[in-house]
Amino acid sequence: MEPAEGPGALGFHGDEEIIEVVELGPPGPDDLADEMEDVDFEDEGAEEPDAEAWETEDDEGVEDGMEAQDDSEVTFSLHSASVFCVSLDPKTNTLAVTGGEDDKAFVWRVSDGELLFECSGHKDSVTCAGFSHDSVFVATGDMSGLIKVWRVDAKEEVWSFEVGDLEWMEWHPQAHVLLAGTADGNSWMWKIPSGDCKTFQGPACPATCGRILPDGQDGHQDPLTCVASNQDGSLIMTGSVDCHAKLVNSATGKVVCVFKMESMAPKVPTGEGEEAESNSVESLGFCNVMPLAAVGYLDGTLAIYDLSTQSLRHKCQHESGIVQLLWEESSAVVYTCSLDGAVRLWDARSGKMISEYRGHSAEILDFAVNKDASIVVTTSGDHQAKVFCVQRPDR
Repeated sequence: MEPAEGPGALGFHGDEEIIEVVELGPPGPDDLADEMEDVDFEDEGAEEPDAEAWETEDDEGVEDGMEAQDDSEVTFSLHSASVFCVSLDPKTNTLAVTGGEDDKAFVWRVSDGELLFECSGHKDSVTCAGFSHDSVFVATGDMSGLIKVWRVDAKEEVWSFEVGDLEWMEWHPQAHVLLAGTADGNSWMWKIPSGDCKTFQGPACPATCGRILPDGQDGHQDPLTCVASNQDGSLIMTGSVDCHAKLVNSATGKVVCVFKMESMAPKVPTGEGEEAESNSVESLGFCNVMPLAAVGYLDGTLAIYDLSTQSLRHKCQHESGIVQLLWEESSAVVYTCSLDGAVRLWDARSGKMISEYRGHSAEILDFAVNKDASIVVTTSGDHQAKVFCVQRPDR
């Protein structure tokens, strides 16, 4: 861990990497639409497939090379290629939306995997998907930059727009306003479903990740790997391919501290002309109930940091690289998914693993946890999404 040098210094991982905080104003829908330009958009009809897309664990066969263990309650298997993203509807946590390499996105019921409707018409891999704050709308975005918004109750498309290569997409936490970042460094904001638009010019480098802060601000930056904010938006943490995580005061832009982690993976000698394997920060997040932050690394290390002392509290090692981590909303339990296809729960106070769940035959690419931390929905390179029940009597 190294403190930042100089008051107000903002030195993120080299000269080209930037954090930009954009003031959006009050979070009301009407205020957010002020000074927006008119944008042309087209409506396309949504098709609703008749085919059922679910099977219970009793119906699943075990293919050659698949792991026999399957702890899941429901498997959604309508995707025909890797499933890249998943999101739960925030109002009821009863619906999931998944997007995949097959250029498809589906909205389906978590309890039994029943298909609600397909978000049709994408031209490339669907890498972003999420519900609005009140679960009225669901947005899907593909790598080519085609973004579509659907009204959930009517199962129909209400708006679409095409930007450059899409890097990230996120809903405003209090309004029907959608934001996205593109590879040309720009960030976009639309009022839904009218399509009124405002563009924020970037610093001529890709806007690879973004986060809507609780006070209504939008933080976005260039080729960092991940970004997160604490509950009140006063702190931002960013991760990078250089294996560093930086803690930033969002009001002043000052780097509070830098967390560094040595790779836990064994060092393998490289031959002439071969590059050594590098470690990187893949995911990070803040605990809501204790002054803790978690950072997940490509070498499989989960690091728990104490923010009050700015020191490492625990190292939790995985069998393979961590893809994503999430904290429970009301406890010091952190969830991780990894390249070995497992979901693990960790007690951040002790650093001990609570439980492990398996069922996928390939790496887990994304996952979501519902509000009461009773279920986890995962997506994988095995073309499936699975629902795991993680509620335990001893918790």
